[in-house]
Amino acid sequence: MDKKDFRNRCLEKIRKRAKRSSLVVDKTICNILYKDIKKRNSKVIMLYIPMIIEVNIKPLILKLRREKQTILVPFMEGESFRLVKYRLPLKRKKFGIKETKYSNQYRKKDIDISIVPILGIDSTDRRVGFGKGMYDRFFDNTKHNIKRVIFISRLNCVSSEIITNNYDIKANLIIYGK
Repeated sequence: MDKKDFRNRCLEKIRKRAKRSSLVVDKTICNILYKDIKKRNSKVIMLYIPMIIEVNIKPLILKLRREKQTILVPFMEGESFRLVKYRLPLKRKKFGIKETKYSNQYRKKDIDISIVPILGIDSTDRRVGFGKGMYDRFFDNTKHNIKRVIFISRLNCVSSEIITNNYDIKANLIIYGK
């Protein structure tokens, strides 16, 4: 099986799961993330604005904002993205992804934790995403500034074969629902 076939299988499973209630899974994952963030005293956190098939981390974002944490989210530019501070209102953009309105790029160097959505992983624990390569390009330029990377997904979708490339990113921790 190649990466494209694996990606399609994972997407199909996740879409079926998204139709059913994923509230408990999302809440559990958010609680685990919050505890990890607090345990490590993280102040600068890279998150994402979730699509319907991704773990809904909006409650986590709101909780961290109330605590005055620095929340960074992707702002798409070309084939990659840059990080901007999370702020409202959100606007739907390319690929149906919501983004903050234009904001200055975040320039501080270190990111304590980066939380990255995945479709699955292969036997090397490398990320299989949506196929656009945006996270891979972003991490290629900034991985030395990111202390910890956490992958999250509603389902444990793992290929027993190596289907990723050397440039596909790895995580320090992988959290998935059941």
